[in-house]
Amino acid sequence: MFSITFMASIIMLISMVVMFLASILSKKSLADREKSSPFECGFDPKSSSRLPFSLRFFLITIIFLIFDVEIALILPMILIINYSNLLIWSTTSIIFILILLFGLYHEWNQGMLNWSE
Repeated sequence: MFSITFMASIIMLISMVVMFLASILSKKSLADREKSSPFECGFDPKSSSRLPFSLRFFLITIIFLIFDVEIALILPMILIINYSNLLIWSTTSIIFILILLFGLYHEWNQGMLNWSE
């Protein structure tokens, strides 16, 4: 019991030291207008240097991440079919896949999958 408490306190101490060092080292100096502005041969920039990010690409990235996580959840279902009750496994799988299909239908219905816009 003593060793678990001792190890937990050492881990906590190490993590606190790392967080403290990270907060000290990550401090940036005061932002200077000249240093934070984009450099264009000494002149003020003609247009904004920060281009607006397309929200369409962001939504497609989020959809990809969601379906990527879903695949990571579906793959272990194939491996556990031999170790579980077939009725419970099939009910869980069908419910999970139906939720995915309803989500896909909703995204399709909202027009998030149209590339032409």
